[in-house]
Amino acid sequence: MAFDAASATAAYIDALGPEVLAKSAAYTAGRHWLLLWGFVVSVVVAWLIVRSGVLAAIERRLARRSANLRAFVVSAAYFVLAGLLTLPWATYEGWWRERSYGRTSQPLADALGQAFIGIGLSALLGGLFFTGVYALIRRTQRRWWAWSAVLAAAGITFVLLIAPVVIEPLFNAYRPLPEGPVRDAVVALADKAGIPHDRLFVYDGSRQSNNFTANVSGIGPFARIAISDVALKGASLDEVRAVTGHEIGHYTLRHVWYSVGLLSALAIAAFFVADRIYPRVARALGSDAPLASPASLPVVLVIASALGLLASPAINALSRMNESQADRYSLEVAGLPDALASALVKTAEYRYPRPTPLQEALFYTHPSVERRIRAAMEWKAAHGAS
Repeated sequence: MAFDAASATAAYIDALGPEVLAKSAAYTAGRHWLLLWGFVVSVVVAWLIVRSGVLAAIERRLARRSANLRAFVVSAAYFVLAGLLTLPWATYEGWWRERSYGRTSQPLADALGQAFIGIGLSALLGGLFFTGVYALIRRTQRRWWAWSAVLAAAGITFVLLIAPVVIEPLFNAYRPLPEGPVRDAVVALADKAGIPHDRLFVYDGSRQSNNFTANVSGIGPFARIAISDVALKGASLDEVRAVTGHEIGHYTLRHVWYSVGLLSALAIAAFFVADRIYPRVARALGSDAPLASPASLPVVLVIASALGLLASPAINALSRMNESQADRYSLEVAGLPDALASALVKTAEYRYPRPTPLQEALFYTHPSVERRIRAAMEWKAAHGAS
């Protein structure tokens, strides 16, 4: 009897059971609403900071200091204040809700400690970036938005370059894959793609999340493939091969540069729009700071956040394309469609596998698990399965 890809796909997903699928649907739908509520929270926080006048007061206090120093201190102060004011919401979203759905076992103290590290990084990196933006506003005036987009591309590239060696170790411990069958299997795949063995890592992803995951991070000499300890503990050897093949696909196909290009294009749009509508949004938030003043930062970021929310379907579409290509790479290189399918089923617990086409287009950064398993089963059928 001919192999039926549709029936095989349904069997994989139905094996989760109705209770798991219902819980996954509720969890996923809630995360979609969090995107909107998160934006609302960011606007309220920006309004509170503007109305407090604290940024303008800091700028006046530093009036005799250099313009770059003022811009850095005011920008860093904003990121610290915004981070602290949004901390209750971030804790609910990233810890309490995740814990209530069984997606994390991280202690609250550890989650808060990492949140404070994140606030510090935002203050440092955000302060440096917007020091450059305000310098460009002063020097290039009407064309500042175009030059700032170039700065954004450079900044994104720089952060991607240093992330594996500077940023990510602040949150997780990375170590080379230990000797054994898993390492042998992963190394065999890496050799096919010409990836050096010293770029293969395992990290303690279970510290923050119980999700079955792996990732590619960094660019250039610091790029690496990292597999969460959750995936290593909860996967068969073939599933590890299939997942690693997927991540090697991202690495080999240089998907990170697609993201850099799209984010740079969005930065051009965001800064251009900010240049045009800043006075109206500033009035709505109660700010009288001119655009060239670093005290305008809350208004600029509200505009950028709104545009980012509107652009999320385009960002998600690119991400889904990259994920599909990485799945295809795994199938071609590892040749394990059933292992890829069974690994994908594990992600269906926190990413509902059967969304409507509209839900998938608007909110999903990955193709639906149903669609991905169906592609794996069709590949299996096309390569002689019986």
